[in-house]
Amino acid sequence: MHNQAKIYIAGHRGLVGTALMRNLRAKGFDNFVTRTHAELDLTSQAAVDAFFAAEKPDYVFLAAAKVGGIHANNTYPAEFIRDNLAIQTNIIHAAYQNNVTRLLFLGSSCIYPKLSPQPMKEEHLLTSELEPTNRPYALAKIAGIEMCWSYNRQYKTQYLAVMPTNLYGPGDNYHPENSHVIPALIRRFHEAKLANAPSVTVWGSGTPKREFLYSEDMADACVYLMNLPDEKFVPLLGQDRNDGLPPLMNIGVGHDLTIRELAETVKEVVGYAGTLEFDASKPDGTPRKLMDVGRLNAMGWKATTDMRSGLVTAYRDFTSKL
Repeated sequence: MHNQAKIYIAGHRGLVGTALMRNLRAKGFDNFVTRTHAELDLTSQAAVDAFFAAEKPDYVFLAAAKVGGIHANNTYPAEFIRDNLAIQTNIIHAAYQNNVTRLLFLGSSCIYPKLSPQPMKEEHLLTSELEPTNRPYALAKIAGIEMCWSYNRQYKTQYLAVMPTNLYGPGDNYHPENSHVIPALIRRFHEAKLANAPSVTVWGSGTPKREFLYSEDMADACVYLMNLPDEKFVPLLGQDRNDGLPPLMNIGVGHDLTIRELAETVKEVVGYAGTLEFDASKPDGTPRKLMDVGRLNAMGWKATTDMRSGLVTAYRDFTSKL
């Protein structure tokens, strides 16, 4: 990407989008085109088509999505599949119609099977059953990967899907019911600290293992991939093959920890002095989700932020907005 390239970040106000904006600005990019949800309804094909025709972006980061944790996925399955399918279909097709140079589609590690071999490799996609609690969302994201692949093969587009592991960091969603595990824990421990509550109960048994990636590292990996020269980028796209390896790249740290270990670390960072309890009657979700990041590491990129440092920054961001 040259510094004056016009870059559209769909979802620029979210956890992923704000991190991408910061990273790109730090690298000298400043020609951004953005729209809030109020300004552009990405589920409207006509609105998206008109936007692309008017703005003609050179590069697209597709970070807009309806997201949430287990509770939100279980409560709003129709919205999770409908809205995500609409958003990505509209943007990917409009990018093709308006000759976008490259597009990066952001998915989620939940695309991989519930009982996928660990760590999860890109080729494990669609090899067995998905986790039921987030299947509508996962299927939408899988459809987005397949759409990128199909356009690459048929039209020689340059659309790459990236699958970040669980993300956290500045700009996260701290909604009391619909947030992911780290922002949910930060909020609950903070409120318990203020209320001098004797204990905090966490959903599940605490035994599932999860991998977490700091959002600034994720953004750096995305920009790194988008900036690869053609001789390295084009072979990732599956333009000339249908061999089972889609245009897909894992982004993660390559190691994980239990939910109990995570909760104890967040408790310490927040400074909550009460006890920690687990409600094993609540769903655990997938037993383990660890990404194999060997392909990305071999290309020259590795995450650099350790968990505790990232959590300290995330907690500072949360308290600054109260």
